[in-house]
Amino acid sequence: MSMFCYQCQETARNTGCTKVGICGKPADVANLQDLLIFINKGIALYNTQLLKRGIQSPEADHYMLSSLFSTITNANFDRDVFVAKIQEGLALRDSLKKQLASMAPEAAEISHDAASWFADTPEDFQEKALTVGVLSTENEDVRSLRELITYGLKGIAAYVHHANNLGYDNVEITSFMHDTLAKLTDDALSVEELVALTLETGKVGVDGMTLLDKANTSTYGNPEITSVNIGVRHQPGILISGHDLKDMEELLKQTAGTGVDVYTHSEMLPANYYPAFKKYDHFVGNYGGAWWMQDKEFDSFNGPVLLTSNCLVPPKESYKHRVYTTNAAGFSGVPHIEDRTQGGTKDFSMIIEHAKTCTPPTEIETGEIVGGFAHHQVLALADKVVEAVKSGAIKQFFVMAGCDARMKSRSYYTDFAQALPQDTVILTAGCAKYRYNKLPLGDIGGIPRVLDAGQCNDSYSLAVIALKLKEVFELEDINELPISYNIAWYEQKAVIVLLALLYLGVKNIHLGPTLPAFLSPNVVNVLVENFGIAGIKSVEEDIQLFLS
Repeated sequence: MSMFCYQCQETARNTGCTKVGICGKPADVANLQDLLIFINKGIALYNTQLLKRGIQSPEADHYMLSSLFSTITNANFDRDVFVAKIQEGLALRDSLKKQLASMAPEAAEISHDAASWFADTPEDFQEKALTVGVLSTENEDVRSLRELITYGLKGIAAYVHHANNLGYDNVEITSFMHDTLAKLTDDALSVEELVALTLETGKVGVDGMTLLDKANTSTYGNPEITSVNIGVRHQPGILISGHDLKDMEELLKQTAGTGVDVYTHSEMLPANYYPAFKKYDHFVGNYGGAWWMQDKEFDSFNGPVLLTSNCLVPPKESYKHRVYTTNAAGFSGVPHIEDRTQGGTKDFSMIIEHAKTCTPPTEIETGEIVGGFAHHQVLALADKVVEAVKSGAIKQFFVMAGCDARMKSRSYYTDFAQALPQDTVILTAGCAKYRYNKLPLGDIGGIPRVLDAGQCNDSYSLAVIALKLKEVFELEDINELPISYNIAWYEQKAVIVLLALLYLGVKNIHLGPTLPAFLSPNVVNVLVENFGIAGIKSVEEDIQLFLS
């Protein structure tokens, strides 16, 4: 095999991609990503020793977060980016080693391949990458847990990176991440210790989502119930996709008065719910659906598209010349808008001037969709929700958060939403909502039957809502609430959401369309026995099970 990757739900045959990623990731890029993770472990081995001595390295923190984020599925496909990041990482590792040696020479004598490997040329990278990837851990259960933790760390990195862009940081989170990367090199750790570390990763995942929630709401206000236009206007536009609200803000400011409209796509839809963005009259609404539909929707949009994070599908030639990336996203031959300098802003003038030369978007649908049900807004409606539960008007809530993707089997989630009884409410976050957020599912006493909390990181809101309901109903256990969890997953941010829910004590979560390929049979058994994790069956069977 020329590569091995099984970090996403669409991995080949639900076992692993071995020639090219189903996502479109070439083998050489997959291998370079493995090597980048390896380099980060070497950095962590030295950095944890410095942290123990009270020395924090913002440079190491930033490098780790951007590295892990760039290896998330559908984020970055650019080989040159990873070659440069590996070279940067080797220099950073050696700098940290030198700093540690000046303080404590004995501590700098770390005997591990990740701490000592060096390369004369980038050509050495592919050869080394093939020896340090996923399969370099021989024990299947240890490998499974190491990868589960690594993917959780990737999810945390994405969320903390967005928070950092808004000026919010938490050194306890980044210190834990360095420490955990170092522990993943320790062959003495038992399966039991790795299981404990997995749950600790979930705890820090909650901290990461809390940090990002604070950053977003403190900067842009609490999301409000909002009807979002899904039609178009008759002037050129820019389509912004991904998750980064700082990029959203700066793009809106720089397009004001230019005659260029701004539309959100996929996971940027929740930007429409924030009060700070509603003052821009050229902020039109949302165009299209989930990330995997972009090969058609980017074509019909006609104007330039800005990817602020994953999920990027390798662009077709028909619209590749209109795609721009920033942050962790990247693709060879596509313009990349560089990070802002400290205290500065990104320069979106190139994409704005490009938009002025384009025709207006082709309309693909009309109407509105309603969202903005994050924790602050739902708690403001708490009395109404509680009364509906007490009166029996609402019998059960279904958390259907997570990801959408291409597989035909994901029509299950549309069918499931349509088949639910009229006295049930769907709590959602992430792009999974595009399977049902445009369906006419109605409301219960004015409460919409689909409550969209926002992006995948806003799954935190769903946990806050559940904990508040537990308090209101004076329950001992969160699992006593009339809430069932039927979650669709695709990539690593969904992994950290799962680990966060497990840390919070949520049990009997159903995952689909398939259980992760990176979970070994024994690790699956641990999750089943301790947390009641299960897969999905048919819509009819699952609804009967959930409602029984």
